[in-house]
Amino acid sequence: MPDRRVAVITGANRGMGLETARQLLAGGYRVALSGRDAHAVERARRSLGDLAEHAISQRLDVTDPASIVEAHRLIQGRWGPVDVLVNNAAILLGENDDVLSIAADSFRETFETNVFGVIETCRVFVPGMAARRYGRVVNVSSGAGQLSSMSTYAPAYSMSKTALNALTRILAERYRRDGVLVNAVDPGWVRTDMGGSSAPRSVEQGVETIVWLATLPDDGPTGGFFHDRRAIAW
Repeated sequence: MPDRRVAVITGANRGMGLETARQLLAGGYRVALSGRDAHAVERARRSLGDLAEHAISQRLDVTDPASIVEAHRLIQGRWGPVDVLVNNAAILLGENDDVLSIAADSFRETFETNVFGVIETCRVFVPGMAARRYGRVVNVSSGAGQLSSMSTYAPAYSMSKTALNALTRILAERYRRDGVLVNAVDPGWVRTDMGGSSAPRSVEQGVETIVWLATLPDDGPTGGFFHDRRAIAW
């Protein structure tokens, strides 16, 4: 890189978001760690040790469009244009509930964060990427959102990730000619607060493909769904 590219990660105060920040920083990027709890995000930034020199913490609530606009303004004012957006923020409600027993409000809350929040964040960050003809958008999805293997697990979450995959395809096609590569990733069942301590994959394993997609060359893939760097069925 001629200079340090700038990456923004949502939901970066712990788990995969924080590890993504760590790996991008180690790869020479400037990274804005963001989340809705400003204090938690700043604690996460400080936990990065020497790597924190090239990181900032920024409050960004994906369900609050005004906070997204403000975060974009502050990050760009500090470092200039944003090159990479990792949409990692997500919630999991009603994991073990039957699809028809989940309250409508739980479906709405899930989609507000996992789908509409991604749309609003992309709405603010992606046009600038297209104008400069360079950008990488990584949507952290899940195997639970694969139609090809859909089960009864976590209905609201699974449906939201299917919608996120559809958004990925549409965004990729819209910005294909503008130098913006948009992909989704299934990190697998990872040992995080959401995945639990019994999950078979480490955070480092889950994040590896996220970082790969965030740092793709100009001729890299777009509009794909990846697990362990391999394209998988939607």
